Amino acid sequence: MSFAFYLIICVFVFGYLCIALEYPLKINKAATALLMCAVLWTIFAMSGVNAMTPTFAQGLAAADSFHDFLSTNIIHHLGETGETVFFLLGAMTIVEVVDRWGGFRVITDRIKATSKVELLWILGVLAFCLSAILDNLTTTIMMCTLLNKIIPVRHDRWFFASMIVIAANAGGAWTPIGDVTTIMLWIAGKVSALNIMQMTVLPSIVSILVPFAILSYTLRGGHIEAPTNDEVDDSPASRVPAHQRMIVLCLGVGVLICVPIFKSITHLPPYIGILGALGLVWMVTELMRPKDPAEQNYHSLKLSHILRRVDLSSIIFFLGILMAVGVLQVCGHLSMLANSLDHIALAEPYKYFTIDTIIGVLSSIVDNVPLVAGTMGMYDFPIDHYFWEMLAYCAGTGGSILIIGSAAGVAAMGIEKIDFIWYFKHITWIALIGYLAGALCYIGQYMVIH
Repeated sequence: MSFAFYLIICVFVFGYLCIALEYPLKINKAATALLMCAVLWTIFAMSGVNAMTPTFAQGLAAADSFHDFLSTNIIHHLGETGETVFFLLGAMTIVEVVDRWGGFRVITDRIKATSKVELLWILGVLAFCLSAILDNLTTTIMMCTLLNKIIPVRHDRWFFASMIVIAANAGGAWTPIGDVTTIMLWIAGKVSALNIMQMTVLPSIVSILVPFAILSYTLRGGHIEAPTNDEVDDSPASRVPAHQRMIVLCLGVGVLICVPIFKSITHLPPYIGILGALGLVWMVTELMRPKDPAEQNYHSLKLSHILRRVDLSSIIFFLGILMAVGVLQVCGHLSMLANSLDHIALAEPYKYFTIDTIIGVLSSIVDNVPLVAGTMGMYDFPIDHYFWEMLAYCAGTGGSILIIGSAAGVAAMGIEKIDFIWYFKHITWIALIGYLAGALCYIGQYMVIH
């Protein structure tokens, strides 16, 4: 092995730690990911033909020159990464349009429960269902915003927000558009839309039923007093007519649901469908203009204005981290890791069930996006293999074990100022039991079917 081989590992591990410690370091993980990506590709380019591993040597031998080998791999990984980035950009923009037009209020304004247990299940089921259609990050942000309106006590909100994180992560894991990692597996052709829904919906449901049942026992008999709020809502969404809110909600959710159908019928990449859906939403909202186009409220609802509210830093983070993982794949690091994991002394399929479970637990410590990206480069199983199905479940729900283990958890932590130690003491063990219960459910389901 050359010096560059080990240097790439050191740079990647250091960048990984900086991403995991984003909040203590006060450095945005997108900045770390971009810098890590640039440094890794630079090391690769400067390493020359004496670089890495047998995998690297095989790829280089198939190319005309090292320069061609480098250019081909950059273009290849940029193309794969671009599919995910453009899909996320379109999906996040559509969700932001629905939120800005007040579409989600059609749902949230109807929640009137005062019993803690009843409210817990209402919010949990709502978060689970919404994250399956939208994404777990947006669902968590929306539901945590709702909590501030209906739960006045901060300590109570922490419990509810934590359960929303668990429900949102579980709900996003079983659909091809509900979680970034599932999106990655779907776009890469590792899973098909219908099959991933059939095989992971039951484990995902189990992973929230167990934690919610435990917490329901703890909260039994408790009631919540609705906060008195006499403030006038002067947001742009408050001035949108009710029928327009409903139109935007149905349109936004409808086009998101149609994207997997579009892919199945046309066999085109999902990002083509999501970009077309965004264009349709853009046209419809432009046509729903008020009689006086100069009205200030209308300008704040234009999609050209809403685009400024989209979380571009998250999209840039995905770009950086996926391209960085591409270096590990080209240089052979991931194939070596796969070989080491394959040394687990268990027979199939239990060996790969164990590997998936370990990856899920690791996703609670570090970001699940690079974990899944790395795993996709480590194995070459066919589409809808049980390894990919269980990976989608484990990577999607394992992040709930720690508050920093998922984008939804980080969002809830920022909105509600949830303390890491408090979450670890009160929620981690509940989330871990639910995660393991869902994993056992998938294994049992697989055994019954096969």
